[in-house]
Amino acid sequence: MPVRLREKYLQEVVPALVQEFNFTSVMQAPRLKKIVVNVGVGEAVQNSKALEAAVGDMTIITGQKPVVTKARRSVASFKLREGMPIGVMVTLRGERMYDFYDRLVNLALPRIRDFRGLSRRSFDGRGNYSLGLREQIVFPDIDYDKIDKLRGLEVVIVTTAPDDEQAYALLKRLGMPFRD
Repeated sequence: MPVRLREKYLQEVVPALVQEFNFTSVMQAPRLKKIVVNVGVGEAVQNSKALEAAVGDMTIITGQKPVVTKARRSVASFKLREGMPIGVMVTLRGERMYDFYDRLVNLALPRIRDFRGLSRRSFDGRGNYSLGLREQIVFPDIDYDKIDKLRGLEVVIVTTAPDDEQAYALLKRLGMPFRD
């Protein structure tokens, strides 16, 4: 399945981008660099099982074991101390990145209720795109009966594009459903 997306990138997307932006070389065409998936588990302060459940969900969704992120500073009002586990994150590259992107675009996003497309305003000015999902059950791999709590996740797609216009053209041609 991910081979299909990489083939599409090489056969269709690169020549179209080279023509659209008048690049002198195919190496100038922007490409996906990495995808970072992050889940904040605020309730891990009181409930250590919540962190284990988030690790399990992320492993199923991404196909890679996540890194547990720790609090950088203490916040008394949240009963949070520096160094406490507070979330999980995965950085995907290569084959797993293309596989995750394919499943995100073709399986997960269409399953969101009242989905009308993604906003174009979520680019950061340097060619990277961020999106948030309200619940992890939009991925068909997650069994609804086995989850303990609905958790949102953040997905950051990092590209080699120098600006948002080229990044938008890349993601649009790779099938990202933007609302235009």
